[in-house]
Amino acid sequence: MHHTLVRARRTLVAAGIVAACAIMPTAQLSAAAPQSRPSAAAAGGCDVLAPGASATAEAAVRAACSQLGIWYTWGGGHGPQPGATYGQVDPTDPASNHDPERLGFDCSGLVRYAYAQATGQDILAGNSNSQYHSSHATARFGAAQGTGPLLPGDLMAWGGDNSIHHIAVYLGAGKMVEARQSGTHVMVSDVRLGGDYNGAVRIGAGPGQNGTFSTWGTDVWTHAEPSTTSARVNRFAGPTRVKVGCQKHAQLVEAEGYRNDAWSYLPDYKAWITNIYIQGSAWLDGVPTCA
Repeated sequence: MHHTLVRARRTLVAAGIVAACAIMPTAQLSAAAPQSRPSAAAAGGCDVLAPGASATAEAAVRAACSQLGIWYTWGGGHGPQPGATYGQVDPTDPASNHDPERLGFDCSGLVRYAYAQATGQDILAGNSNSQYHSSHATARFGAAQGTGPLLPGDLMAWGGDNSIHHIAVYLGAGKMVEARQSGTHVMVSDVRLGGDYNGAVRIGAGPGQNGTFSTWGTDVWTHAEPSTTSARVNRFAGPTRVKVGCQKHAQLVEAEGYRNDAWSYLPDYKAWITNIYIQGSAWLDGVPTCA
């Protein structure tokens, strides 16, 4: 096969948007003088707590965890670049009166920072609702599914379908890291599946959006099974945009100077293709493992 191999890198720059995270507090928080910041070690338990996540998702978890103990500030984290900023007073929450004095994040500001650190790109600039509906989503999970299908780095969200008001980063093992509300710090919490929990979304920073990627090369065949010895299904004459449903380790393939045992399932074709012929990393970032 004749080709020009391009492992494209994505560039997406979005403007900072002030966003607020509002949840119903379990107790009235004091709006008194600022508290001192607890050490990250004292808060503890913030890390990738389950296997299976992509390298990008794991990096996002660790970036969020690195901010453990930073203040929650209403509107914080939405400056020109990802990172903590001074907050604003939320007119509906007396506990936010000191937020303009505090350097910190609101919920979406923390998520923005985590994935910017993980990807090197500001892919989730915006509020929690826009993050939940991001074009970088590669999988979505309904509230009724609970935490069963979730992996570390998935974003858990609360609110209506088009009015998400809070978002947090799942760690695994029933835990999440979040910037929860004024008067508190970035913290590890038990997941909350009741109330208006809406579901979760998996974020990928791969070459495509909504789980789409591009093949490369000419006369590339897909197969009925993740093996070159299985029946051929269809031929891509040249680079083609494809939706990748999931990926798995199967037959080791050597082609075009590459060796890879990863295969991707293309639901639109009901066929498999070796990841060698998909632009991106050898194991596609943000694509779930096939069940």
